[in-house]
Amino acid sequence: MHGMLDVTLMGAMHDALRREASRLSRLTARADVDLRAALRTAPGWELFKAGLRVHHSAEDDALWPVLRRNLAGRPSDLTLLEAMEAEHGAIDQVVQAVDAALADPGIGLDRLGDLADSLVTGLLGHLGHEERQALPLIRAVITQEQWVYFGQVHIQRISRDASRLLPWLLDGAGEQTASTVLAAFPGPARCTYTRQWRPAYLALDLWNSTTA
Repeated sequence: MHGMLDVTLMGAMHDALRREASRLSRLTARADVDLRAALRTAPGWELFKAGLRVHHSAEDDALWPVLRRNLAGRPSDLTLLEAMEAEHGAIDQVVQAVDAALADPGIGLDRLGDLADSLVTGLLGHLGHEERQALPLIRAVITQEQWVYFGQVHIQRISRDASRLLPWLLDGAGEQTASTVLAAFPGPARCTYTRQWRPAYLALDLWNSTTA
């Protein structure tokens, strides 16, 4: 039963975060770009942080605590859960360090680039770790009701900024993934997504034309 969990939303979020990590990585590799100026004005950087914050907070508040209860008496599995939480904390710290560097002209561009690269490396490592080890564990021990609750929390947090986050999340998503994610939102929101939110998102210069 547990193996039948619908992980479409989690997969879509992981895909979106990987997509933006790739764009950020390409930006930092460009010698002809002022990285500080580019990131400070890039809508893509703000959306990346917002999506990451939604995903991590939903897991921290609605998934990891449930798993901790379900895994009581299984110390080796609890160690994996502790690693997931620690990786969240480390990634969040690097995001904060990047923002601090963006605000401080005394921090050199090389340091800023190193921080951005560290963020990409840490995030990609965490996503892979979660998919290889945490997701099989989730499938094994979490109930359908607990997983549905986590999905609801995830959707609620996306909904707080749906006009920006929903088209960002579904940028490049396949038709089946997009349909499944959109089905979790009310009909009026789906209509507004199609007519207004997605066109407005597509008109954005997300990374100042540097990572298209």
